[in-house]
Amino acid sequence: MLLGAGETTVLRLTTAYAMIVNGGKRITPSFIDRVQDRNGATIFRVDQRPCKDCDNIAWANQDPPELADTREQIEDPTTAYQVLHILEGVIDRGTGRTIASVGKPLAGKTGTSNGPNDTWFVGFSPNLTVGVFVGFDQPVPLGSREQGATVAAPVFRDFMAAALQDTPGIPFRVPPGVRLVRVNATTGRLAEPGDKSIIFEAFKPGSEPNGDEPAVVLGDTAGWGGGVDAPLQPAEGSDTGGVSTLTTGSAPVGSTITPLPMPRLGPPPLKRTAPGAGTGGLY
Repeated sequence: MLLGAGETTVLRLTTAYAMIVNGGKRITPSFIDRVQDRNGATIFRVDQRPCKDCDNIAWANQDPPELADTREQIEDPTTAYQVLHILEGVIDRGTGRTIASVGKPLAGKTGTSNGPNDTWFVGFSPNLTVGVFVGFDQPVPLGSREQGATVAAPVFRDFMAAALQDTPGIPFRVPPGVRLVRVNATTGRLAEPGDKSIIFEAFKPGSEPNGDEPAVVLGDTAGWGGGVDAPLQPAEGSDTGGVSTLTTGSAPVGSTITPLPMPRLGPPPLKRTAPGAGTGGLY
């Protein structure tokens, strides 16, 4: 399920993404929000929060009533924002780069199943969540070169460009306590003078990097002896704390291999094997 190899509906998945952007509060989707009779009286309303100033009140330029937010908090707001911030990266520098042309703050994720039979893009602006699925009712391959980035993402892009055309580009809401830290996008360490690939990453207080982290190893081992499944040998003279090897052949796509303390520059990157199904890596 984590890799995207399970099945779900567009409504359920889009609802889940909406609970990421709203700070981790439960959403119950509805197709009909309110029903009025021929005289304008409300006879059905999904929102059952009490509001003494909401029923059949004439509007005379008064401020709208304030309603209490009674939705269940199902995820820590800072955790939800960290996921949101990761999904911004998909559009800034990942598989959803085509969506950046909208020119508004957006986040989301592509998805491509085996075949490929199913292609997805689900994402959001600060106030609007949209899910796009492209595929057949009875799954058959769409074509060997089709994928979420080339089929579903352009639909999301064009829809959002029209839907947000007349709205300002407001930033995503950042919950209290989140630390936005400049890091090296390749290593995950604190950014240093001369670094060429720098991003802001979201951390919970106390979890941000401090310059003493182990190296983050990504990429390919071509030219670095031993092959994909060779154990990772710490460099001579490094402080390994008694840890001498790390087998890497079974690491899933999308994972980050973080050896225990290694030299500052670390060895050449490790190659990771692809899973049999799913959406592939985050970027």
